[in-house]
Amino acid sequence: MINHKMERKITLTAAIFGLVAIVLGAFGAHALKKVLTPTDLISFETGVRYQLVHALFLLYIGMTPLLDEGQKKEIFKLSTFGVIFFSGSIYLLATQSLTGITFSPIGWVTPLGGALLISAWIVLFIRVYKKKY
Repeated sequence: MINHKMERKITLTAAIFGLVAIVLGAFGAHALKKVLTPTDLISFETGVRYQLVHALFLLYIGMTPLLDEGQKKEIFKLSTFGVIFFSGSIYLLATQSLTGITFSPIGWVTPLGGALLISAWIVLFIRVYKKKY
């Protein structure tokens, strides 16, 4: 019998990431558009775009029969931390003029998050490529 606990966790995370990305995208397009510089707004939108893409990626990972539970868990962790680090740091950096808090010292987190996201895609490729039928 297949244990659906991991698939449920991945799908719920995908739904949360997707929901938050849509809300932040709308917030950026309407409220932040008036108060952020064009450069900061583009950065913010980049965070939203990557979060939304990886919400869909996680949705696929949760539903695909091509991966076993351990492989799904591995990709889930890489993707989740990747989104939090990449998009989360971009949101903070892009809005620091509004919050008055200097988030520049955490700028190193953004490429770390990007590397985690890239790693998740590489792991997916390797796991499916090595799959024997």
